[in-house]
Amino acid sequence: MIIWLASYPKSGNTWLRSIITSLIYSDNGKFEFDLLEKIPQFPVKKNFKDLTTKFDDIHEIKKFWTLAQDKINMNTEIKFFKTHHINCKIDNFNFTDYTNTCATIYVVRDPRNLVSSISNHFDKSIEDSKKFLTTPQFLGQSEKDSGHVVTLLGTWGEHYRFWKKNSKNFLLIKYENLIENTYLELEKLIEFLKNYLELNISEEKKKNIIETTNFQNLKNMEKKGLFKENVLKKMSNSKIDFFYKGPENNWKNFLNKKIQMEIEVKFNDEMKELGYL
Repeated sequence: MIIWLASYPKSGNTWLRSIITSLIYSDNGKFEFDLLEKIPQFPVKKNFKDLTTKFDDIHEIKKFWTLAQDKINMNTEIKFFKTHHINCKIDNFNFTDYTNTCATIYVVRDPRNLVSSISNHFDKSIEDSKKFLTTPQFLGQSEKDSGHVVTLLGTWGEHYRFWKKNSKNFLLIKYENLIENTYLELEKLIEFLKNYLELNISEEKKKNIIETTNFQNLKNMEKKGLFKENVLKKMSNSKIDFFYKGPENNWKNFLNKKIQMEIEVKFNDEMKELGYL
């Protein structure tokens, strides 16, 4: 059975993966980047081995979403997967189902703060980054030589609504709450995971998790070349900093009023529900 770690891109998924892998896959809670491999991504090409080779065709891939998960779940063990895919249904094909999924941990972040992170990560202008959030998106279609397959995001609001609506056991983690009180969010996470795993976590381990997965430590580790998931700039082929501004990212410092209002109008219901407005 799968526990999804789901989010819209640049919402804190890697930070939460760091926390969860330190929690479950380390003895002392001290994070190392190699631990991230314990929570792989779905969907990727190897998930669809012997099923299809049309990795950039959403109408081909959709036929095999749950079949690929059936194969993954043949050992009947609890496992974690990271995903940016929207939890949607296309025609009669669901992205996942309750046979394969036991729970979802969903990380959400204020969309106004996502603009600069998307701008940095995807090498886009602020205007194009706003359009990225507010217009349904696909990822992976242009990455012919990578391990990725086409991934449907939808808009920021659709992504949140679909995962919340279509998930049976759902834990919401707000990026802003992780910044404000990491210990409290870690406690919430532990209590949620106790429904599926045997956990007995000492205070010392919790302290190590928080210290070694804080943003500045992750950024320092990336500077040392320890992070393996950087993307490259298209023109220069140089690495883009993955851990960009983190807690210092404040939309009030870079968003003009027009873009701010467009986002707030587009996602008014979701932002009010989440306490962002």
